[in-house]
This record gives sequence, C-alpha cells and structure tokens, in this order.
Amino acid sequence: MAEGLTKSAARNIFYGGSLFFFLLFAALTAHSHWYMVNTSTDREGLTESVKHGKEVWEKNMCINCHSIMGEGAYFAPELGNVWERYGGHQNPDAARAGIAAWIRAQPLGAEGRRQMPAYDFTEEEMQALIDFLQWTDSIDAQDWPPTPAG
Repeated sequence: MAEGLTKSAARNIFYGGSLFFFLLFAALTAHSHWYMVNTSTDREGLTESVKHGKEVWEKNMCINCHSIMGEGAYFAPELGNVWERYGGHQNPDAARAGIAAWIRAQPLGAEGRRQMPAYDFTEEEMQALIDFLQWTDSIDAQDWPPTPAG
C-alpha cells in the first residue's frame, strides 16, 4: 500500500477537479443566461419606446445620481419603483403627467437640498423615458427596493 499521494495521482485530481468545476461553471453560466432571456425579461413589454427611454437614461447619465434596481449612485432616489410611487398602477395617465412635470420643474432651488439639473427633453424623449421607468417597475425585483420611498 502506498504511503501517500503520488505525483501522478495529485496531477489527476488537480486536472479532474479543474475540469469538473470548469464544466460546472459553464453550465451555471448557460443556465443563468437562459433564465435571464426566457424567464426574467419581459420581452413583450420591451418596446422601441422603452429601448429609446433607456438610451435617454444612458445619454443623460441618470445613473450618476439615481439608482435603478439597486444599481447606480445613491445621491438621488431609487427609480425602479417610481411608477408605483406616482400611482401608475391605479392611474397611468396621472402618473405620466406627474413624472413629466417633476422632471420639467427641476431644479427646484430649495436651499440645502440636492438639486436635479434641468433637462430639455423633447416630448418624445420624455415619454420614452417614462416608458422605460414604467417597464422597470414591471420587473420582478424580488422586493427591491426595501421601502416604497426607494
């Protein structure tokens, strides 16, 4: 009987274990991709307007101040549930008008408070941005944010 682990047995364990965990990693990566594409993404709701709204979001670097779905800066409120906060589930038209009015009213000029810069969005850009915010509210965020205020 051998006294210990031989060099060839150690090499085989190393290569076998490496191969096993590489294959496991590849399988979990493929499953995650499949899940995101087929289960957790609302493809039907992902319209051209929503895509344009995300482009407006990115072009104006909203994420530098706001977070969405927990990602981004925490200087300004979380916007993943802004549609819900403005009552969009009960009255979508009032929510659209309220969000648009809030964005157009910026900066408020309240002393001692953080100020959102003024944005000169076209009506198309504003509606697309609101469509994007409405779409993000429909995503199952697994109870994020933890409070309704974001």
